[in-house]
Amino acid sequence: MFKRLGNIIKGFFGLFVGGLEKKNPEALLEVEKENLRKQISEFNKGLASHAGLVERLITQAKKLGREEEELRAKTGANLKAGNRAAAAEYALKLKDTEKEHDTVQQQLEESEKRYQELLRARDVTVKEAKDKIERLARDIDDMKLQKATAELNEMAAGMVTEIGGAGDTLNRLEGIVEEERTKAAGRARVAKDALDLGDIDQKVSEQDALAEMALAEFAAAEGIELEKSGSAESAPSSGAAEGTSEGAMGPVKES
Repeated sequence: MFKRLGNIIKGFFGLFVGGLEKKNPEALLEVEKENLRKQISEFNKGLASHAGLVERLITQAKKLGREEEELRAKTGANLKAGNRAAAAEYALKLKDTEKEHDTVQQQLEESEKRYQELLRARDVTVKEAKDKIERLARDIDDMKLQKATAELNEMAAGMVTEIGGAGDTLNRLEGIVEEERTKAAGRARVAKDALDLGDIDQKVSEQDALAEMALAEFAAAEGIELEKSGSAESAPSSGAAEGTSEGAMGPVKES
C-alpha cells in the first residue's frame, strides 16, 4: 500500500517537474550545459591520470634503455678482459633488463594508444554535445518565435471576430451621428433665417446718425466748424484754382 502511495507521489512530482521543464526550457538547457562542463572536468581529470601513467612508462623505458647499454658495455668489457663469470652475470642481468624493457615498451605503446583514443573520444563527444546544445538553443528560439507568432495570429483572429461582431453597433453609431449632425445643421439654418437683417441695418444707420449728431453738438460747443462730407475733397481743387487765378492776375498788375 505504501509503495503504491509512493508511486503516486512520485508520479505527481514527475508531472510537476515535467511541467516546469516545459515552461522553462532555457533553464533546463543551462542545467545540461553545467552538467556537460562537470563531465568534461571529470573526464579531463581521468585523462590527466592516464597521461601521467604514460609519462611514467616513458621515463621507465628510457631508464631501462640506459641500463641495457650499461650492462651490454660491462658484459663486453668483462668478456674481453677474461672475466667470464662477471661477464655471464652481466649478460643475465642484461637479458632480464631487455625483457623488462620490452614489457614496459609494450605497456607504453598500449597506454599511449589508449590515451589517444580517449582524447579523440572526448573531443568527439564534447563536439557532439556542444552541437546538440547549440541546436537546442536555436530550436528554443524558433519555438519562442513560433509561439509569439501563433499568439499574434490568434489575437488578430480574435480582433477580426470582435470587430466583425461589432459591425451592427458601428452602423447604428454612424446613423446616430449623422442624424444628430443633420438636426444641428437644420437648427443652424433656421436660426440664421430667423434673423431680421433689415432691422440690423436700420440699427446700424441709427447708431451712425446718433454719432454724427453727438459730434456736431461737440463741435458747436467748442466753436469748431465742421466740414461737410465731400467739401474736404473739393477744398484742395478750389484752392488750386484760386492759386491759378492769382498767378494769372499777377503779371497783369505788373504791366
